[in-house]
Amino acid sequence: MKKLLILAVALVASAISTTGFAQGTKMVGGAEMYPSKDIVDNAVNSKDHTTLVAAVKAAGLVETLKSDGPFTVFAPTNDAFNKLPEGTVGTLVKPENKAMLTKILTYHVLSGKFLAADVVKAIKAGKGTAVFTTVSGGKLSAMMNGKNVVLKDENGGTATVTIADVNQKNGVIHVIDSVVLPK
Repeated sequence: MKKLLILAVALVASAISTTGFAQGTKMVGGAEMYPSKDIVDNAVNSKDHTTLVAAVKAAGLVETLKSDGPFTVFAPTNDAFNKLPEGTVGTLVKPENKAMLTKILTYHVLSGKFLAADVVKAIKAGKGTAVFTTVSGGKLSAMMNGKNVVLKDENGGTATVTIADVNQKNGVIHVIDSVVLPK
């Protein structure tokens, strides 16, 4: 009996080590992102998205991003925010700049769930460029650069999707390497 128990434990441990993490999860910022959790509940665990989470809180968007959605969020990393001119983030999170911060953050969100395959299909249908209307009302273009999806904002700035299809209970997150900005 003891040998059977040891064998069972060894098999379970082996299965866990070969899968690495729970089915359907992806690692983002050193944390598993669970498809059973909403966008906010997952994002708060990513060490790469602390600036984004702080900005979402400052803009009062937590409840919105915890709602049913579905949403597609292009989530800039801390390094992406660090590319902005010095002092930009500190200025944006001030209460008097809440409207501007909200516009920037909602420019990173699409209404509906667009997996990477959906975005690529739209790019192909658009003969190389797909244009999406963001929750803020702005236009965000997507195109391919080799095998990478690249976003182009209304000012000509670009961001590359570095981690795609991080499924959430209320949508999907695509991690990006730069902040995209509306006009």
